[in-house]
Amino acid sequence: MRLEVAKDRWVTVHYRLFDSRGEPVESGQREMTYLHGGHGDVFEPIERALEGQVEGFEASVYLEPDLTFGDYDPELVRLAPRASFPPELEQGMSFDGIPGEAADGRIWMVTDFSDDTVVLDGNHPLAGMALRFELKIVEVRDADEDEIEAESERLD
Repeated sequence: MRLEVAKDRWVTVHYRLFDSRGEPVESGQREMTYLHGGHGDVFEPIERALEGQVEGFEASVYLEPDLTFGDYDPELVRLAPRASFPPELEQGMSFDGIPGEAADGRIWMVTDFSDDTVVLDGNHPLAGMALRFELKIVEVRDADEDEIEAESERLD
């Protein structure tokens, strides 16, 4: 008997991610395994779509930005002095905080730089995008008490 997706079961899903025009956001298929039941690792509408389903189930879930990574916030684009960064700086590098400022828990990505200035963006790379997830459940298994406790501790 195949297990249904339910609270405190591990669910492995293959997925592809598309923008609102149907263009792939990432190349190829990805895999994720998460503990089902509101543990915070998966967007809530995806959990609802998979609830009660079994291995082999496929779904397409469309989510607006407010249900994923939020709207793009131009206030999260900052300029910082180039001298505060390592010499081997490249576009796409990310930093835990902005050098010289108090850490805010945000990851800041270098989007541009010159000899004097670095442009950093604290928005998630998919912020402001409506996304469509093409999902297929590939495995459902029970989690044991130790796994459930470890997952709860990880999220605290």
